[in-house]
Amino acid sequence: MNEDNFQNPFVFKTDWKNAFEDKEFVKIFSSDILENYIINKRWYGGKASTLKYIEVVEFFKIASKSNIYYGVLLEVNFKEAFYQHYFMPLAFMPENELDTNTIIAPVNMNGQPGFLVDALHQEDFKKLLFDKIVNAKEKSDSIVKFHKGEKLEEKEYKNSKFMGVEQSNTSIIYNNTLVLKIFRRIYISMNPDYEISRFLTERMDFKNSPAYMGSISVVLTDGNITLGLMQELVPNQGDAWQFMLDEVDRVFENLKSKKINICKLPDIELFKRLKINEVPHEIIDWAGLSIFMRLQTLATRTAEMHIALGSDVHETAFTPTTYNGDYTVWLKNRLTYQFQNRLNILENNLHKLDGLALELANQFLDHKKEIRKIFLDFDWTKMKSERIRIHGDYHLGQVLVNGDDFYILDFEGEPESTIRDRKVKQPPLKDVAGMFRSFHYAIYATIFNNKEKYPYEQEELFRAAEILFKYFVGVFLYTYTEVAQGENLNIGYRKEIDFLLKYCLLEKAIYELGYELNSRPRWAVIPLTGIFSILNNDKKQFNLI
Repeated sequence: MNEDNFQNPFVFKTDWKNAFEDKEFVKIFSSDILENYIINKRWYGGKASTLKYIEVVEFFKIASKSNIYYGVLLEVNFKEAFYQHYFMPLAFMPENELDTNTIIAPVNMNGQPGFLVDALHQEDFKKLLFDKIVNAKEKSDSIVKFHKGEKLEEKEYKNSKFMGVEQSNTSIIYNNTLVLKIFRRIYISMNPDYEISRFLTERMDFKNSPAYMGSISVVLTDGNITLGLMQELVPNQGDAWQFMLDEVDRVFENLKSKKINICKLPDIELFKRLKINEVPHEIIDWAGLSIFMRLQTLATRTAEMHIALGSDVHETAFTPTTYNGDYTVWLKNRLTYQFQNRLNILENNLHKLDGLALELANQFLDHKKEIRKIFLDFDWTKMKSERIRIHGDYHLGQVLVNGDDFYILDFEGEPESTIRDRKVKQPPLKDVAGMFRSFHYAIYATIFNNKEKYPYEQEELFRAAEILFKYFVGVFLYTYTEVAQGENLNIGYRKEIDFLLKYCLLEKAIYELGYELNSRPRWAVIPLTGIFSILNNDKKQFNLI
């Protein structure tokens, strides 16, 4: 233990079991102690803003045989006039009982020296959470509620470990069979990940997402807050993003080894539906058959997810609904705000771009009125399909590869959206568009990450990229449409499907543009290329360019 950790502990007159009833403790904890600690955490989402103050809005006690722990709900207020809520499980430990070097602060509680730590780092606390879920009773007087899922059969705690790096949540693997995701950033509302996961498992028996096993929530007068979600741990060979990067790298290596003439590769229009046996032999020779077979499986699982999410007539949160004026107002407000935000970011970052990216960025700015008009021209009266609850942040990174099959994860929704917006019923094709954008990214990321590997000019590689992308889309779309419509999921007829796909692809690509300009401007060319492949694809429909 580092000697510095003993220097100048915070001294409190209260003991630990009454700490959060003590005004002095709460005041110093939420200011001097927490402010220094929280800003360095991976899960803290306020790094781009200026912290004003932190307030403890609620707490609960939870005790094991040997320790008292607190679950603390924090409101972080920012100078930019907004706030975020976080969940923090807390422990007070004497040095000889510490299971971690990650401490929040040295403290002295009513004469007893020790350390404040994140309780998730204590073995005793991790076991306590497991036991509370496994033995959960329906009735409980506490504001914190543990729920045991119908499929949970594990009874005994054997071991636990953290899963991977800490992101916006912290995941604990139990007994190598279960994973408990603790939500750090919380919302005064049921988390969509919990809501959809439990619905898919217990109402729909959907097999291709990790089964719901249990949860932890807090019941407040304002609403229920989801703190934790327990699911089965799916054996896997990694995520579909890495799988796709490896596949596309192999495809691009084939250009050289099979002496493929890129200019002679047969091109198709975007959204042309293709059975595998309709893919030209030149493309199969270049890319191989297996990648198209895998895309077929992924399309089937995607359609089955939407069928499950859109076929309940009893639970109103999951009953399909039609388009209406309210939805259209919501959609247009959201998209025009986002579009304006991206324009501002683009104008402020033009100096970071060069070459094709700069050329496309200038074209984008020249056509901003027409692009905005596409978003404003959404006419709900022409929509014959239905809206359902969707994944909302669907891409290759949210899918696990399990042998020849795929499992779909993380139903939390789009990180930039409010919790309310994430629960709005939307066209299932929005998820499909998200996956198509992910294909586009995987193809271009392969080109960017392996420049030295493929002996072709960038322009030729980009040409091959666009052709490959269209065949990926074509095979996926044929299978998705067949499976969805075969189970009477109302996704509309061809013209409406194509319109919604273009609309959602454009929205996704513009959303991505802001991210790339802020974090890696060199990659802004990917969403920009995506935007123009959509606009160029159907000049008649969009009256553009």
